[in-house]
Amino acid sequence: MTQPPSDETERDETERDQTEAAGSPNASAPGEGERIAKAMARAGLCSRREAERWIEAGRVTVNGERIETPARTVGPADEVVVDGKPLPAREPARLWRYHKPRGLVTTARDEKGRATVFDNLPERLPRVISIGRLDINSEGLLLLTNDGELARRLELPSTGWTRRYRVRIQGRAIDTERLAALADGVTVDGVRYGPIRAELESQQSSNAWLSISLQEGKNREVRRVMEHLGYPVNRLIRVAYGPFQLGRLPAGDVEEVSPRILREQLGEVKKLIPGKGGTAKAKPKPVRPGGRKGFSKRPTGRKPR
Repeated sequence: MTQPPSDETERDETERDQTEAAGSPNASAPGEGERIAKAMARAGLCSRREAERWIEAGRVTVNGERIETPARTVGPADEVVVDGKPLPAREPARLWRYHKPRGLVTTARDEKGRATVFDNLPERLPRVISIGRLDINSEGLLLLTNDGELARRLELPSTGWTRRYRVRIQGRAIDTERLAALADGVTVDGVRYGPIRAELESQQSSNAWLSISLQEGKNREVRRVMEHLGYPVNRLIRVAYGPFQLGRLPAGDVEEVSPRILREQLGEVKKLIPGKGGTAKAKPKPVRPGGRKGFSKRPTGRKPR
């Protein structure tokens, strides 16, 4: 399994795309190819950043020549070989819903030897990477895909997709006005977080359940913001990522999203997969009442205690 891609800002992606558009001495003629790291990611071999590291390590050749920089454009006629094996033909983009349990890290290799998400996936799955992350103590919906470029696109805030969580915090008297103020964003230890919608669902003795929605999804954002307010998080469950819901999927189970539903929910998938038409936002399509499992507007199933 490959290392999941890290979150990147829109500015980083824009600069990278502009750099690619400028081409390089080794580039094919305009319109005939794409950067090699992008081609590797689109083939589902690894993430784009991982591809760049592989290239710098000398693991990739193009037409028999070992390359040392990702500033190389390749086209259909080029022979790309990675670790002695031809670059596999790009497969259609696929997407899976995975119910991540607590105690697993979202990485391919953990330096501390902890169990990972990828160690616990069924063997029948192809090589996949995660769309975003959930920390070791968080649980719930984690999207997986075989398409590195699709993962990169869907992680960006520019998609307009909302991440929704059910969060249990410590606290007896929750200040709902302070929660409501998060809609204007908040700065914690010098880090600026965008608008967060936080609503009190229920109070249970010394704990309370919140419903939290956000679009940025920065590292440990929910936990850090709640700590800032004086409400330590003792349970965090992601129940939705854009139009895709956790639903009743049991912990540890994985379920593929059908190609038809994938096309419907992404709007036009070609708009999200580079080379198929730009970076337009993918707005979730409304689902009719009684919609399909895992794709309703609100999460289903019993509320965790």
